[in-house]
Amino acid sequence: MTVLKKEKNREKLMAVRRENNVKFTVTSIATPLETPSKQCGFSWWTILCVMTGSTVGISLGLLCCIYVATLHENDLWFSNIKEVEREISFRTECGLYYSYYKQMLKAPSIQQGLYELIHDNTTESKRTINILQRMNIYQEVFLSILYRILPIQTYLEPIYFYIYTVFALQTVYVIALFITSWLLSDSWLAGALSGVWYILNRVDTTRVEFTISLRENWSIPFFALQVAAITCYLRPQLKPIHQRVILWLVFVSTFCFCLTWQFNQFVLLVQALIIFTLDCLDFLTTEQVVSLYLMQVLSLLLVWLLQFCNSMILGSLVLSFIVSALFIKHFQTGLKTGGFVIRVGKLALHTLLVLTLTFTINYSAKKILQLKSDEHIFKFIKAKFGFGATRDFDASLYLCEEAFGLLPLDTFERLAGTVLWYYVLITNGSGQASKEKEDRTFRMRPDVAYNLLHTVFFGLLAFSTMRMKYLWTGHMCPFAAFGVCGKEVWSLYLRVLHCNTKTMQSHALPPSQSLEFYDPDTVELMEWIRLKTPKRAVFAGSMQLLAGIKLCTGRVLTNHPHYEDQALRERTRQVYQIYARQSAEEVHKVLCSVGADYIVLEDSICYERRHSRGCRLRDLLDLANGHIMDGPGENEPDLILATHPRFCEAIKTDMTPYSTLFTRVFKNKTFHVYKLKKLKKKNKAENGP
Repeated sequence: MTVLKKEKNREKLMAVRRENNVKFTVTSIATPLETPSKQCGFSWWTILCVMTGSTVGISLGLLCCIYVATLHENDLWFSNIKEVEREISFRTECGLYYSYYKQMLKAPSIQQGLYELIHDNTTESKRTINILQRMNIYQEVFLSILYRILPIQTYLEPIYFYIYTVFALQTVYVIALFITSWLLSDSWLAGALSGVWYILNRVDTTRVEFTISLRENWSIPFFALQVAAITCYLRPQLKPIHQRVILWLVFVSTFCFCLTWQFNQFVLLVQALIIFTLDCLDFLTTEQVVSLYLMQVLSLLLVWLLQFCNSMILGSLVLSFIVSALFIKHFQTGLKTGGFVIRVGKLALHTLLVLTLTFTINYSAKKILQLKSDEHIFKFIKAKFGFGATRDFDASLYLCEEAFGLLPLDTFERLAGTVLWYYVLITNGSGQASKEKEDRTFRMRPDVAYNLLHTVFFGLLAFSTMRMKYLWTGHMCPFAAFGVCGKEVWSLYLRVLHCNTKTMQSHALPPSQSLEFYDPDTVELMEWIRLKTPKRAVFAGSMQLLAGIKLCTGRVLTNHPHYEDQALRERTRQVYQIYARQSAEEVHKVLCSVGADYIVLEDSICYERRHSRGCRLRDLLDLANGHIMDGPGENEPDLILATHPRFCEAIKTDMTPYSTLFTRVFKNKTFHVYKLKKLKKKNKAENGP
């Protein structure tokens, strides 16, 4: 008990010191951008400044929304193309997610629509799955219900209601960035700068205009709101009643973020590591650490309930880490006492214990739950960071995609062109500098320390995996704008701005070009399927194409792009044998086992040239099957020559046994559709007793 009292007294003392440091810091930096109270003086001036800042923030958010909507319209000529062309523009998994919104609207009632989602038998043939459990599509359900009950059907088409809602979330995103920068710098001018930077760096901060339905476009705006709420929560001298209100905002935004993206657990894991680091460095009180951890846990558990007890959430690393961190923290008292060397040793031991317990709990949970849904992600991470080569088909699919590769260097050139990258470096540098021992810089404020580590941790994630850069580049805007308000960077700011005036002019909002959607081969395929095949026909093919077939025609699929299911991954690998070196009999047997009636072959996959040798889909299949790859180049010594030709090529010869088992029913320059011939079962007399 004595040790615990000492620990609490020490935390109170540290809190007082933090307040004093912050008071000293705010007083010591007289910049052109002062705090709202100092800018405005009296309370009515304060209100005027807050209203002005709020108006500017909302205006920037609306500007971003209108801008991306205009880009989308001009890129596709969206308002002037046919409905089937609009739906085809929802590429790959985007089409799959939008199809459930369309399905809910077509249902006779909301109750019937929900029932069909919970007992879905069209997404995976010969299986009935719970879509609400498997996928994060509550946003589609919510929008479909909202569209039904609002009096807007007469003047707003369902597809426009959907895309405008996603674009409207960009308004929320920019406002959240605006608030974060305002809180950090105590100036709405910094918030305005963060919004301008976000729009100027649109190529690297968002891809919403051409991947509308992607889960990240729904979730990242809520994540930005959560970061803004955490920044407010960590501000010094916040009253208890305000802390409780802000914690509720943290919970609501975290919950919305988790509900709308299946990769929520990995993002929250990085955030939990940030909180853990701040706790170890004594930036946060025990109450703050526990509260932030609990908001994450409660959000995940609520999503777990809404997703019908999805085991992938319970087996997540972030839950195991939070439980371990809180457990070890409770029993390892006196962690932050003693000299420098002793404290470093204690923290090292503390970190080791937490990580060991985390992996122990996570391993045990996955064994108990028999969880294999996310094992492909860990195989990918293991191979990506050089812990052994892999021929695993699922991991190789990720490794060979550019989006999961390292962040390209030209990203930094684009960010530097708008001065944003320079300010991230300057802000980080100024946060670590101190002229005198007593002169504490902004890095000593808990809210600034959190945002600094947020930039660093998610920056490392972005460097390792390009697809995750949108979690980093958006947050760079408010953090760099905050750096502008520090007197240490003003001289450098003016110098950099002067040197890059021409560059910034070249990165102004680009003129929007009017283009047009043009994909006649896919349109022809979808129209043929819709008009010439039975409504319950089952189609096999690539994941990306099948998502579009489900959206445009409503036909049954054998597989699809939502890859977070072990049984589906195995089925996809089997269906993809249509692009491997397999016999006609073997492919026919596999396709019949999954209930396929038709297969769609794509020349762009069969004769792929987009990827280099070793990363083409046919190469990945050859390696997984132990076969030598096509073309000149080295092969591993244990690979053997396949005994059969490549199926997607050989079937076009229309020779036996291909003509015996398959009939071509559709062909254009891009696609070849074959119907499976159902083999007649031999009667008992022929089979014998």
